[in-house]
Parts: sequence; structure tokens; C-alpha cells
Amino acid sequence: MFDIESDYKPQIDKLRRLIKSSKAFEEAMELALTIHAITHTGTVSDSDRPTFCDDLLDGLPDEAYSVMPTKKDETIAWHLWHIARIEDLVGNLLIAEQDQILNDAWLNRLGVAVKDTGNAMTDAQIIDLSKRIDKRALIAYRDAVGRQTRALLKSLTPDDLKRKPAPAALDRLDGEGGLLACKNSIWLKAFWGKHTVAGLILLPLTRHHMMHLPDSLAIKEFVKTGAPAFAG
Repeated sequence: MFDIESDYKPQIDKLRRLIKSSKAFEEAMELALTIHAITHTGTVSDSDRPTFCDDLLDGLPDEAYSVMPTKKDETIAWHLWHIARIEDLVGNLLIAEQDQILNDAWLNRLGVAVKDTGNAMTDAQIIDLSKRIDKRALIAYRDAVGRQTRALLKSLTPDDLKRKPAPAALDRLDGEGGLLACKNSIWLKAFWGKHTVAGLILLPLTRHHMMHLPDSLAIKEFVKTGAPAFAG
């Protein structure tokens, strides 16, 4: 079983220190890849050890994806969608300045029309997305995003870490439907725009996943036991 305290937190703290030094670039990128692997299924990184995401998905029934224990919570499907969309948008549009993974073919496979990160969704919209979305396709989409991110991390140079997203790349966020023109969504455009690539690696591409996966695991436990043991 993956342990957050021993397997994750010390590594993210180390990455924060390393990524600030150009002399530690290679070590920082290797550590970023290690941390990233923890947050995805083992198939993304060819890991021979179950990851935190593997622990979440192991034995998870489809009906658990759309359970919202309280109005303060979301659903497992929403958490997975949210972190996948943010990784896709940030990694591909803002850092690599290339096409995002999500396209019409993926939307058809997923069985949804939603393109945004889900930040502005109501509870009813979260439940609707969670029931409609194809669960196997959701995992496959997130895996595809993860593989693309790993290729991106391996392609970066020390100078890349110092740059901020280009205005044209930021405009693609809402222009391509990744963010909505409402305050609960569009704020991310300015937020991400303030960060260098190093900062984007530290949050959307690595740490952000572990802000949501523990809550998903807690929902899984709730479905299993009925106990409200929520992480965040």
C-alpha cells in the first residue's frame, strides 16, 4: 500500500528545493518523473510497484465513481476528470505549446461533451458528468495525458524552467473550452500565467494530483464501509 507520509511528501519537498537550482536540473527532472509516476497508474510509467492511483482503482466498482457523500464533496469521477484536464491543459497548451490530448474523438469515446476542468460545476452537474462518463475511457484518457507529460518532462531544458506561459498559449485555455468565462473557472488563467514552467511542474503536473487522489480514496472507503473518513 502506498503511504503518503513516507512515499510522497519527502519527495515533493525535495523537488521544491532541487528545481530552484540549474545545477540540479537533471536530478530535479528525474524526481519529477518519479513523483508523477506515483500519481498515475503503473502502466503510464511501466512501474512494477502499485502506485497511489493503482490503490484507488483496485476493486473500485463503477457505481462508486458517482458517489458524492456530502454537499462539501465531489465524486471520484470528477476528481479524476479534474486532475486529468488540468494536466492536459497545462502540460500541452501552456508548457509544450502543442495540441491537448482531449479532442472530438476522445469526447466521443468518453461519452461527454464537457471540455472544461470542472471547477465551476454545480453538484448536479458533477453527478451528471460522473454518471455519463465512460469509466474505462476516463482512465485511458488520464493515462494518455500522463504519458504525454512524461515525454514533455524528458524534453525540457534548464532554460525552459524559467519561462512563463506565452499570452497566446494562455488564450487557448478558454478559447478551446478548457476554462469557462466565469469567475470560478477563468481565474486559473491568471493564476497559471504568473508561474514559470518550474512552478507549473510543482503544482499542476505533480502536487495537484495528490490534492485530489486522497479524497477519492476516502470516497472509496466510504462506499465500502459507510464511514465518513475524508481526507480534505
